[in-house]
Amino acid sequence: MFEQKLEALKGIFAQMDRAIIAYSGGIDSTLVAKVAYDVLSDRALAITAESPSLLPEDLEDAKIQALQIGIPHQVIQTHEMENPNYTSNPINRCYFCKSELHDTLKPLALSLGYPYVVDGVNADDLKDYRPGIQAAKERGARSPLAEVGITKMEVREISKFLGLPWWDKPAQPCLSSRFPYGEEITIAKLQRVGRAELYLRKLGWQNLRVRSTGDTAKIELLPEQIKEFVLTTDLPQLVSAFQKFGFIYVTLDLEGYRSGKLNQVLNQDLMMSNMDRMLSI
Repeated sequence: MFEQKLEALKGIFAQMDRAIIAYSGGIDSTLVAKVAYDVLSDRALAITAESPSLLPEDLEDAKIQALQIGIPHQVIQTHEMENPNYTSNPINRCYFCKSELHDTLKPLALSLGYPYVVDGVNADDLKDYRPGIQAAKERGARSPLAEVGITKMEVREISKFLGLPWWDKPAQPCLSSRFPYGEEITIAKLQRVGRAELYLRKLGWQNLRVRSTGDTAKIELLPEQIKEFVLTTDLPQLVSAFQKFGFIYVTLDLEGYRSGKLNQVLNQDLMMSNMDRMLSI
């Protein structure tokens, strides 16, 4: 089934003369970069936005993956942290993040002679509250994965089919997603969350989040890993490490990791209204 969608994805790029890929290094945008390069060769350009909400280690991963694919790759700076509409962390925070990104990418694309900017939004993303999608569409960006109906699972299947070694890479959205809506985001807070998650990754835990509320860190792991984590982790040492990062309290979420968990506080009608707007753009 996904083979037909892969051909349709290639067909979209075959209709483009040149394209810039908004490339975070995540599995979605990396698949888009791979297919774009396979079709367009050096007429495809991957661009990664560097900001405090991106771990330096994830930026290095993005560089390595682009090199393996062969696609030309550039890193630009974005400045969403200078926008109080972003740092105040409203429920549509992602709108201001993607606005900054695409307000930077669009003029750059035009100046370099690239008529298209594409991103890694997939079909499943349209089912969640993602105000950043609206911002991208307003600025003319296209989402080839969503256009041909490729789901998150199919992104992994296609990536594996194409021989991409990172096909099972855990999702890693920007660090600002670790804070409950309404809590101010600062560079210091982003850095302590990033260091905490990197600490856990180095212990061997990959599918995880460290949510931050005030001075409290809440660790989310896959539900089936919670017992093993408690039994095998040196908890006093972990608490000490987190306190050195700047947290005072360290807790473990007994429900476990679930993507988009912070959105459960949102009004369902608001989420449905937002999704209707995204689908109509």
